[in-house]
Amino acid sequence: MTEREYNECVSTYADNVYRFILKNLRHEEDARDVVQTAYEKMWIHREEVDAARSKSYLFTVAYHQMIDHIRKVKRVQLKEEFKEDVRVLDKPGGNNLKKVLEDALARLSETQRSLVLLKDYEGYSYDEIGKITGLSESQVKVYLHRARVQLKEYLVKIENVI
Repeated sequence: MTEREYNECVSTYADNVYRFILKNLRHEEDARDVVQTAYEKMWIHREEVDAARSKSYLFTVAYHQMIDHIRKVKRVQLKEEFKEDVRVLDKPGGNNLKKVLEDALARLSETQRSLVLLKDYEGYSYDEIGKITGLSESQVKVYLHRARVQLKEYLVKIENVI
């Protein structure tokens, strides 16, 4: 990958990668850090990256950076939660569909949420998602199906919508 191809990749995919990571992490600064690290790693390994596969490579690196970040944050949170277990679930108010969807996505596991976002928000194929996440195509289909069932069960409950 040349410097020009790298810059083109940055300008073309920066928003998509950031949106994907932000939807998972739900924290702007952390999402920026993860995306920046992904681009940094892509720059370091640009000689090995095929420009035609730069999007897949970038999402794969960003996904793995995000997982590492989540694991690190969980270790810190577990220590804090050990002292004080506080978890408050807000009921979505009125017709705030975006809040309801965010709450539904937040209930999924990291893997399920990532799969739903990659498939339904970013439009990746099962094969591409498998390459990004390191799962087989059949695992992607099974996990995605389970995630969608869980989303459906949450979204059809009247108390979650009203």
